[in-house]
Amino acid sequence: MIRTHFIFGALALVTHSTADWLRILGPARYYILRQGGTEPAFSSPLIGEKRAGMYNCAGCDLALFSSKKKYDSGDGWPSFWDVLPHATLTKADYELPGEPRTEVHCRQCLGHLGHIFDDGPPPTNLRYCIDGLALRFIPS
Repeated sequence: MIRTHFIFGALALVTHSTADWLRILGPARYYILRQGGTEPAFSSPLIGEKRAGMYNCAGCDLALFSSKKKYDSGDGWPSFWDVLPHATLTKADYELPGEPRTEVHCRQCLGHLGHIFDDGPPPTNLRYCIDGLALRFIPS
């Protein structure tokens, strides 16, 4: 069952019960998107994806990243130097002591996608380090 709430009069927030999220996503995607987990480095087939297309949220299908802004960071996860406008939210992550990070979440379902760092390439100098299981690739 999808529950939708409207925020700011335009953005529809997609929510489900815990049981429904688990059924929709399966255990591995649920762990990442709903519990803030991380997949093992170099485990995602999306790292080597070179085709043109869009990377959507695996939880709600919101378009998040364009293949035009994907690059090989060598860090073991799909990486992007920019996000589509109004697609994500961020929040501080203090889970690792002494290593403050910034989490990236889908703006529509609030699913955890990965982290953003300031060591990426120009023009943004950002690296969106995203779990492949949090994404669904849609070829052009």
